[in-house]
Amino acid sequence: MRVSTRSTWARHGIYSRLTPFLAPLLAIALVGCSGGGSSGGASPAPASSPQPAATATATDASSAPATTTPVVGTVRLYSTVQQPTVDAITAALTEVHPGLTLETFRAPTGEVAARIAAEEREGLVRADVLWLTDPLSIEGYASRGLLREWVPDGAAALDPAFVAPSYWGTRVLNMVIVRGTDVDGGTGWKDLLDPALRDAVAVPDPAFAGSAFGALGYFAQDPAFGMDFYRSLRANGTVQLQAPDEVTTAVAEGRFKAGITLDFSARAAEAKGSPVELVWPEEGSIALFGPVAVVATTENVEASEAFVEFLLSEAGQAAIGATGWEPVLPGVGGPEPGGAQLRPDWPAVFGRQQELLAEYATIFGD
Repeated sequence: MRVSTRSTWARHGIYSRLTPFLAPLLAIALVGCSGGGSSGGASPAPASSPQPAATATATDASSAPATTTPVVGTVRLYSTVQQPTVDAITAALTEVHPGLTLETFRAPTGEVAARIAAEEREGLVRADVLWLTDPLSIEGYASRGLLREWVPDGAAALDPAFVAPSYWGTRVLNMVIVRGTDVDGGTGWKDLLDPALRDAVAVPDPAFAGSAFGALGYFAQDPAFGMDFYRSLRANGTVQLQAPDEVTTAVAEGRFKAGITLDFSARAAEAKGSPVELVWPEEGSIALFGPVAVVATTENVEASEAFVEFLLSEAGQAAIGATGWEPVLPGVGGPEPGGAQLRPDWPAVFGRQQELLAEYATIFGD
């Protein structure tokens, strides 16, 4: 496969009964994983030089469906997924569709949103596929009719919570607590409010990181937390950074004692020997899914749908799991949840994106 990569980087399912969807998401600067420098997060600083596809892959063509017919074509992908995961998918995809070309624009959620908004103003979104970090970001595009409604074959194997008429979950991102190995404390979310942690907690910015935005959506709608949770964090001296990875790094460096980050980020730091530990909150992680969708105006329908089908296939899910993310398809490898998982009621949050960010900005805005 030829690859051109330009890096600048529910509790309820979402069914047709929820349409029409609520107010659109404007181009607001969110990110993961998604992870840390992930939009999910967001990625660390975007790079401008071309990056080749990975030569190693976590899976091979033998794990792909036997009925897969190689597709030839070009897919212009806009993504907030970290480069190593994109590279792993690229390598695995090559085994199944050697004639499929990916042209990738990869950046934090905010930058991808800004690009899409600019192209909307010009009259045409140039992407064929969006592979993002959180349902809130992509729902804004769905609500404006920017996404193609169809039914991938692979969607039948997914939990209904990961299925919508025009987008599907590809990986699970868990917002958890990270703390220094020399720090004692409780394991609940509200333990971050302990006076012993005054001026020593860091959180990612929901206006930059899509994963942090998902967490904001959960806390805001849970009566046990609400926006008062963020007010209490700020009153205790909590500091806002940008991406989850930055939070993890800051804790590892001893600049903070604890913080909110992605399990992917904390787990990677632990594996590198950093003096941090992943703390799975006793209430549960805040679990969100990274969705993929085909843009309605694409002229490359067959190639775009083939890419989505591959992400949802056992081969694609195994490749995602091998890069450290929790797959949405069970039994293909990858990390397992470390405890309970709390899923935001996504339909209840749809349409409140601007409202939530505006209220959050009154708390952590400078």
